[in-house]
Amino acid sequence: MNDFFPPRQRGLVIHLALIAFLSLLSGSCFWLVFRTPVGLEFTLYIVGFLVTVLPLPVLAYRLYALNRAHYHLDRNTLRLAWGLRLEEIPVSDIEWIRPMQGLVTPLSLPFFRLPGGILGITRHPEIGEVEFLASETDPLLLVATPRRVYAISPADPAAFVAAFQKIIEMGSLTTGTPRSEFPSFVVGQAWNNWFARTMWLTGLFANLVALVWVGFLIPSGRRAPLGFGPGGTPLEAVPAAQLILLPFLSLVLFSIGWLAGIFFYRRTDQQVHSLTLWASGALTSLLFLLALYFLINTPL
Repeated sequence: MNDFFPPRQRGLVIHLALIAFLSLLSGSCFWLVFRTPVGLEFTLYIVGFLVTVLPLPVLAYRLYALNRAHYHLDRNTLRLAWGLRLEEIPVSDIEWIRPMQGLVTPLSLPFFRLPGGILGITRHPEIGEVEFLASETDPLLLVATPRRVYAISPADPAAFVAAFQKIIEMGSLTTGTPRSEFPSFVVGQAWNNWFARTMWLTGLFANLVALVWVGFLIPSGRRAPLGFGPGGTPLEAVPAAQLILLPFLSLVLFSIGWLAGIFFYRRTDQQVHSLTLWASGALTSLLFLLALYFLINTPL
C-alpha cells in the first residue's frame, strides 16, 4: 500500500491568511453597523459584511479538504480523497498516467483556484473531461480512466508513477468496483431524513420571515430598541433598518450549523451530532424571530 500527499504548506498558509483577513474585515463591518446611523455608510457596512463573510465557509472547507487530501494506491484500487470528495478507481480501469506537460494543447485550469485548492472540471480537446483534485499546478499528473481524466498533484510524482508501474507488474488481486462520492451526495442523503429536512425548512422559513419582516419595516421609518438593559428596560430606540442585524446574524449562525452538520453526517455513528446541530439551528432561528417580534412591539 502506498499513500501519497499533495504539497500543502503554501496552500495552508494562503487559506489561513485569507480566513483571518476576511474574518477581521467582516467583524469590523459588523461592529461598525451598530455605531453608524442609517444611510449610505450604514448600507455599505452591511454589504461589506456580507461580501466578506460569505466566502469564509468555502475557504474553511477548502482548508479542511487540503489538510485531509491524499492519494492511496494499492494492488486493487487508486483512491483519490479530497475533503468530502472521494473517487475509487480499480487499477484495471486506469488506461495511462502521464505528466500534464505531455499534452500538445495546454490544459485549461478551473476558473476559481488558489494554491492548495485546484478543484473543478474542465474540458480538453484531446482527452475530454478533466477533473482536478490537486493543490498545485506543478507537479501535475493526469490519470486516465474510461469515464474521465483526473488531474492530481502528488508531492513526489516520480515515486507515484514508479509505485503504479510496480503494481501493474504485480497484477491486481481482485477486480474492484468504481465508486464516486461528492459533497452533494451527503446533502441528498440528509435530505431523505425527515427530521433533518424538517429542521432545514424550519430554520430557512424563520430566517426568510425575519428578513422580509424587517424589509417591510425599513421604509416606514419606524424606530425600535435593539435589545434590553440589565433591568429589562428597552435600550434606546434605533431606526428599524438596524434591526436587519438580527436576521443576518441568525442566518449566519444557521448556515454555520448547517455546514457543520453536513460534515458530521458523512459517518453513521456521528449523524446524531448533525441532527442535534440542525435542531439547534432551527430553534435559534425561531428564537431570533421571537426576539424580533418583542422588539418591534415594545412600547417606546
